[in-house]
Amino acid sequence: MMEEDLVTSLTRQVKEEVIENYLLERRLIELQVEQLNTLAAQIRRHAWFAGLRLTRLSSLMIKPDMRSRLRELLGLEAGSFWDVCLNVKFKRKVRLIWVMALTRKTKFRRVLLESYSRFYYRMNDYEEQYEELKKECSAVNRNIDSFQRNFDLLAILNFLRNLDMPGIEKKKILGDNFTAKEMAQLDKNLYINPIAVENQDVPAPLDLPGPDSIQGKLSKLADEIYERYGEEVKKILR
Repeated sequence: MMEEDLVTSLTRQVKEEVIENYLLERRLIELQVEQLNTLAAQIRRHAWFAGLRLTRLSSLMIKPDMRSRLRELLGLEAGSFWDVCLNVKFKRKVRLIWVMALTRKTKFRRVLLESYSRFYYRMNDYEEQYEELKKECSAVNRNIDSFQRNFDLLAILNFLRNLDMPGIEKKKILGDNFTAKEMAQLDKNLYINPIAVENQDVPAPLDLPGPDSIQGKLSKLADEIYERYGEEVKKILR
């Protein structure tokens, strides 16, 4: 009887240590995932700031046909986050652009070029933040993979179930009270899926041409807009 009590006591202690280690390591992974989600939320906000610069640039297109030209020029995918920003009404949530020029046509061209330049550099900043998020995702995924290799839940349950102790005790403590189907479902429910940047609702940055390389095309577009919609252009110039 004394030996059985000792075995039961030691077995219960082993079970508690195994479970505590599992829960501790799992909680550490969960905290890392929570921090990653917080970082993703912050970067979504930076995407919105970059989108405002695109919205301002889009407002200079005046009409949908010129906006479509800009979409093609920048290679925006229809329905993407950036495409949505292109079609949002500009509400002046970013600074106005001031330039000096002898004619309104030249002034409009400079405003458009400066607007693109600010959008381009804001996108570069956003790309750095997005790449940092990708690195964090990779780091968390490595930890998730290591955790699930080191803590095979089915192996842990089988280990606990097969510990040498009286049958009645085995029914009371985690192990034998699970059917094979229940154990498989438990393993499925407790599995931690790897984190994909694509599932974080964070838009991928645009690969934009540099201001110098696209200057000619934008200047031509600005002149065409002014020639076709000069009166509307004059209303937005200050």
